[in-house]
Amino acid sequence: MATDRVQFHEMGLDDRVLKAVADLGWSEPTLIQEKAIPLALEGKDLLARARTGSGKTAAYAVPVIQRILASKQSVREQDVRALVLVPTKELGQQVQAMVRQLTAYCSRDVRVADVSGKADLSAQRPILMEKPDVVVGTPSRVLAHLNAQNLVLHSSLEMLVVDEADLIFSFGFEADLKKLLCHLPKIYQSFLMSATLSEDVQALKELLLHNPVILKLQGSQLPDGSQLQQYSIKCEEEDKFLLTYTLLKLRLVQGKTLVFVGTVDRCYRLKLFLEQFGIPACVLNSELPVQSRCHIITQFNQGFYDYIIATDEESLGDPSAAPQAAAGKGKKKTTEKEKSKDKEYGVSRGVDFHNVANVINFDFPTTVDSYIHRVGRTARADNPGTALSFISHTELGLLSQVEEALTGENSGSALKPYEFKMEEIEGFRYRCRDAMRSVTKQAVREARLKELKQELLNSEKLKTYFEDNPRDLQLLRHDKDLHPAVVKPHLKNVPEYLIPETLRGAVNPLSSRRKRRRKEKPKAEGVMRSSFKKNVQGKNPLKSFRYSGGRNRKGGAAQS
Repeated sequence: MATDRVQFHEMGLDDRVLKAVADLGWSEPTLIQEKAIPLALEGKDLLARARTGSGKTAAYAVPVIQRILASKQSVREQDVRALVLVPTKELGQQVQAMVRQLTAYCSRDVRVADVSGKADLSAQRPILMEKPDVVVGTPSRVLAHLNAQNLVLHSSLEMLVVDEADLIFSFGFEADLKKLLCHLPKIYQSFLMSATLSEDVQALKELLLHNPVILKLQGSQLPDGSQLQQYSIKCEEEDKFLLTYTLLKLRLVQGKTLVFVGTVDRCYRLKLFLEQFGIPACVLNSELPVQSRCHIITQFNQGFYDYIIATDEESLGDPSAAPQAAAGKGKKKTTEKEKSKDKEYGVSRGVDFHNVANVINFDFPTTVDSYIHRVGRTARADNPGTALSFISHTELGLLSQVEEALTGENSGSALKPYEFKMEEIEGFRYRCRDAMRSVTKQAVREARLKELKQELLNSEKLKTYFEDNPRDLQLLRHDKDLHPAVVKPHLKNVPEYLIPETLRGAVNPLSSRRKRRRKEKPKAEGVMRSSFKKNVQGKNPLKSFRYSGGRNRKGGAAQS
């Protein structure tokens, strides 16, 4: 079928970049790539708004790499030419991976360094002393390196990218960003990539862009109903656990699934609950080391795990929370609680989870933007996806806000009621209550501590070992049982009589095989019995036994 879309080979790109694009399997550019790449190659500043999963990372990475390759032809000295600012460490790792894939055939000419992930500045100093062509990092981390003079940008920088621009201010980076701009040259090309055009993005536009081209490519921030199915079901606390157990244990939810909860404690509460039934799941939250988080995401994308229980914890990056925390008696408590959390964490924000079939909002998000970012993890590119939200009576107001926002953008985006008859799974309720009795506050606390110790060990102490033994790192799993709660073995199996009749056909295919075996068994047993009768008739010693009462003991008692 003929298409009018501009192809990659028509954009004047270097052959090495085109080869890398072909290896990635991109047959043609997405809409944002088609519009943004030619404009960026012309040297224009860009403000691009396109929904999550539309290929924004490659839309700026390709022109950045192309410009660096072009400038290398004039034999200039090695220096930092591009800076990519991201709101979260996970996104930093993802951007670095994308640039490395696109420079697979020109890695000697275009070097990239991600400085967002490690805590120690001195450990990153040697990487920056080599002056990589592209530096990726969060604003606070890049500013720290500039202040430590590990990084110098005022004479060499040619391009500045702000990815997920709508989140930079919301993660509390406004002050860092303004200080960082003082270290940049007067003239450079800027790209702002965002899922929304909020007031924060407008403020960034004034700070960074000069006569930009503004690309608004999608009216809706989420795909339409033909690609993304959105459902909601009203259920209270106990019913949330009951429904999650039913959906996962009976495999009513197919494919890779992200389950979002509100807090770190809720992560472990749900994980321990699922462990009771033999359902393995990974936990992702701000307490885990960044290397562990990125390793979990990588393995999830490779198909190691089916379920991730994640938090998005918006309050971590809320700058307005700081004055509140500083006031009153709760200052010390808040500081201690937040100390272990990573303020640059965000798995619902911009991270590219591959082939996520379902997103379950176990706890409903507190803002419309948070809902869009969570649900945006599925139905990416042209893949279909499903989003299911559990709504308690306290969350009805939040649901109304989301429905109003989505209906205003696109009438096909509103959440539909999830037609599920809760009365049909009442038989499972006693099992769920039995499991919940074991998931105490103490068990949650112990699980949280155990997981953190485990991941810190994997992340730091074994780092050199894993560098020498990459195969062992690949086999390292993050969904193992924590077992601080008492596990009742009988809960792992689901008796068939408990499965509602309407669901028996939809549940895993093993049940239909069992039925077939049962039908075949009577026939086989009947054949066996008849053949047994024919073979042993008249030879059964119990039937042929004869007793003569007249004989004494010495003479014997039985004749056959």
